[in-house]
Amino acid sequence: MLKRIAVGALEVEYDEVEGDGRPFVLVHGFTGSRDDFADVLEPLGVLGRTLIPDGRGHGGSGNPGTGYSFDQLTADLEGFLDATGVERCDLLGHSLGGMVALRFALAHPERLASLVLMDTAARVRSTASRFTVRIAGNIVRRVPPSWLYHLVRANRKRLPEPMRRAEQEMGPDRYWRRLRAKLEALDPVVFTQLMGAVTFQQSVTERLGEIRCPTLVLVGAQDEGFLDTSRELSDGIPDAKLVVIRDAHHSPQIEARQAWLDAICAHLERVRS
Repeated sequence: MLKRIAVGALEVEYDEVEGDGRPFVLVHGFTGSRDDFADVLEPLGVLGRTLIPDGRGHGGSGNPGTGYSFDQLTADLEGFLDATGVERCDLLGHSLGGMVALRFALAHPERLASLVLMDTAARVRSTASRFTVRIAGNIVRRVPPSWLYHLVRANRKRLPEPMRRAEQEMGPDRYWRRLRAKLEALDPVVFTQLMGAVTFQQSVTERLGEIRCPTLVLVGAQDEGFLDTSRELSDGIPDAKLVVIRDAHHSPQIEARQAWLDAICAHLERVRS
């Protein structure tokens, strides 16, 4: 069920499947939306209450033009849990959402029963300068969202095989319609501010040992940029399990849906038993 709720001054749009037991909350990545989990929402809902919010400046949530920092995104997540009456949850973060989930786990360990970190990292290695990132962000934010969509679609033959397979399974019309909707919903300021926040983030690698809740680290076998960082997460978090999903890239819940669901169900069964 699609809902809206006020989180401070921010209007947050989210999907919710009502149910009993401890809630499962999923946080999407950069340029994503709750629609990234649309095809797994129903089977997740069978397991209990499930909530998937659109982040600040993404999807159907508000575009305030400011506040695109890890501190604010972590505060937004805390505010969302408060507003929806979630005292303690199992939390999943994907990509940028995983970076936010990590920081939330460190700041509010009492709010988490377990953690799922998917295709994400505790740090980013980058040789880019702040000037380069700022210029790139300013260029991207000044072009129409439809231009970005057409650029990606024009290069679809270069997409990794799992993504091409997801396009085939979902159907080209639906696949590209969803991508276009996500890009056109983005707050243009997101590119300038979040690109910088991600590229020049302060590493939390040295704090991974502080995370004490059971943790599942998920990564697509073909997501080369996050394979090493996922191993770093699973090695650094005391009660962590690493699952590498075959035939998947950066979005295994789309590219290898059943394998992803199997891993999530096994994790939730383990931590809720």
